[in-house]
Amino acid sequence: MLRPERMSRVSVAGAKSVMDDVVETSHDLHLLHLSDYDGSWAGFEQGDPVEGADDVSGRLVTVRSLESTLGVDADEVDRGYEIDDLDAELERVRGRANDLDDRRSEVEEELRQVEERLSTIDPFVDLGVDFDLLGGYETLVTAVGLGDADAVRTAVEGADGVADSLVRTAEEGAVAVFARPTDASVVDGTDADPLEDALVGVDFERLQVPEYDTENPEVQRRELRERRERLRSRLDEVASEIADLREEVAPFLLAAEERLSIRVQKAEAPLSFATTTNSFVAEGWVPTPRVDELEAALREAVGDRVEFEELERASYTEDGQLEDREPAEEVDRGHDRDRDRDRDPTPAPDGGTASAAAAATPTATDGAGGGEPVTMGDSPPTLLENPAYSEPMEVLVNAAERPKYTEFDPTFIVFLTFPVMFGFMIGDLAYGLLYMLVGYGLYSRFENPAVSALGGVGMWAGLFTAVFGVLYGEFFGLHFLGELVWEGPIGALVGIEHTPIHKGLQPTYQAFATGWLVLSLFVGLLHVGLGYVLGFVRELYGHGVREAVFAKGSWVVLMFGVWAWIFSTHARSQKPEFLFEVLDTGEAAAIPLGFAGLPEVVGLAGLAAFGVGFVALIVGEGLLAVEVLQALVNVLSYARLMAVLLAKAGLAFVVNLLAFGAVETEKGEFHFIAIEGYADPATHGEVMFAGLMNAGGGLVGVVGLLAGVVLLVVGHLFVFALGIISAGLQGVRLEYVEFFGKFYDGGGRSYDPFGYSRDHTTED
Repeated sequence: MLRPERMSRVSVAGAKSVMDDVVETSHDLHLLHLSDYDGSWAGFEQGDPVEGADDVSGRLVTVRSLESTLGVDADEVDRGYEIDDLDAELERVRGRANDLDDRRSEVEEELRQVEERLSTIDPFVDLGVDFDLLGGYETLVTAVGLGDADAVRTAVEGADGVADSLVRTAEEGAVAVFARPTDASVVDGTDADPLEDALVGVDFERLQVPEYDTENPEVQRRELRERRERLRSRLDEVASEIADLREEVAPFLLAAEERLSIRVQKAEAPLSFATTTNSFVAEGWVPTPRVDELEAALREAVGDRVEFEELERASYTEDGQLEDREPAEEVDRGHDRDRDRDRDPTPAPDGGTASAAAAATPTATDGAGGGEPVTMGDSPPTLLENPAYSEPMEVLVNAAERPKYTEFDPTFIVFLTFPVMFGFMIGDLAYGLLYMLVGYGLYSRFENPAVSALGGVGMWAGLFTAVFGVLYGEFFGLHFLGELVWEGPIGALVGIEHTPIHKGLQPTYQAFATGWLVLSLFVGLLHVGLGYVLGFVRELYGHGVREAVFAKGSWVVLMFGVWAWIFSTHARSQKPEFLFEVLDTGEAAAIPLGFAGLPEVVGLAGLAAFGVGFVALIVGEGLLAVEVLQALVNVLSYARLMAVLLAKAGLAFVVNLLAFGAVETEKGEFHFIAIEGYADPATHGEVMFAGLMNAGGGLVGVVGLLAGVVLLVVGHLFVFALGIISAGLQGVRLEYVEFFGKFYDGGGRSYDPFGYSRDHTTED
């Protein structure tokens, strides 16, 4: 659970005559994660795609283009389609789809032009001047635009070169200027337009007179709008035809895409192989428990015409040590490898033999390795191996980055910690049930693995939210659940007479708030400490004892040392008293665990350990020792568990307070007026707020009741959503920053076996 699946590197060598069969068998089995040949072997070249691969790739591009054109969504299409003649059917679909796409593009372009013309016509309609009157004069120059009419009039009337002028305006800011220049040569274009100079610096944006079919702007706009509606109707008709075609051909396109994708995969597989004129070598990674399954399948397909060899196992021993390059000969695979090598060679169809092909496998020539095979040196891919119930947490781990093959897989630890932290911070039966319901919806209704996994995370988080809600006795922030569960038959059955724990929001239970703070620090100490321990183990087997002791062990000793002193009775008067009271058994205790602090001698030992750890940190990390305060800060960061708990409880309380109203009793307890049915709330304690639902009789009472119901629904939906954002993000942050940061790098390669998971076809 804490390690990825063990992987083995395997080699398959043979004559090219059996290469297609090897590709087919490997593809169908979906086990071999191919390693790409890097071209470094003497006498070997990168393989070429199978003949016709380009043609298949071209058809695949065509299919995907058609899916994009028609808007095909795989999630909305029933699975399973039998293809009779792919090429003929594809050509027929392409013709129909391209015709519709061309019609759609044509209508869209025409509609765009109409929209563009309509966007410029309004000022001319406001002016009420026909288009043909706004230009084309022999003795006048004109200008139309938007601006300040008075400023335009003043500028034109006093302008040089203007003998006479007329300015027409509209309420919406449109302005038309007609001017007779003093020089007639201006009109025929042989001299400068005096309006250009006159309107410089004036609030005036000049407009071009648009193309028109009718002189009257109002009529032109009406005709354009009618034309726009006709085009929109035509566009809807085309869209409807496209939708009909999509519904008709989507199963075929998805099946064709799947079939062609498989063909392309098989055709391009030799690109990962090392080849000679007559032979090939393929290498890759297979989960170790399934190596024999791959070999058996290849033997069944091609017999002894290939040489199959498990080259190495990248594995961990029982004590967790990585043996990244364990030769396969050192482990027993359940059969006699010498017998395999000595068996009689079987002639290959091209006159070669499997043994001959194997002999062509490249070997070291520098004298090193004693003739051992030279392999493609890529690192093993990471295949996470977790129980089904904790698999959803992989989505949180992969979001931070997939673990490397040489790293611990923290998925199971996240499964043990994240839902508990989330549930503790929200702690409400109603919210928990809602989280489980939403999570189940995501888990069951979405085929996307990441979304489905998030649904699983939601269900686990909701479960622990509900469990803590029962312990807190809360249902949408109301406390009647505690009375029903713990003060009734169930409480009597388990021997508990009242709600066992509280969030600490009410004054009478405020000791719980500090109690949760102390427990949050304990949780942080254990969580961060576990991260350092995992980091220590990783360094121990990756870089040796010295690196492990100074890089990680120093932090473990330092951190536990300083916190042992903090929780000890040494210098007790200088520390907050609640550290020693809230978990004790006295009246000030919230959670009676009998913890009154560690003995003074333990605190002194902790200080000594802190000093030793600090010195070791300086030796191991040098200047990075200035970050020594991280031993405090990392653990203090877990105080956010208590902070989010109180913040969420406070929000739910405010929603209920505004809707139901509440009183605070002399004991410091909160009771909601509408829930308790108090006729005279003031006799039960100090009224904090009367509540919208207690507004009285008549119309005011009805309005108050309705407003209260709306507030309850909207308010609790807000708290529900905020719980995901606050508790979810804070919990993830503690996992990523405080925990992962102590041992985890990420950046592993996903196990991506050669093959295809069919959804829309069965066999080619």
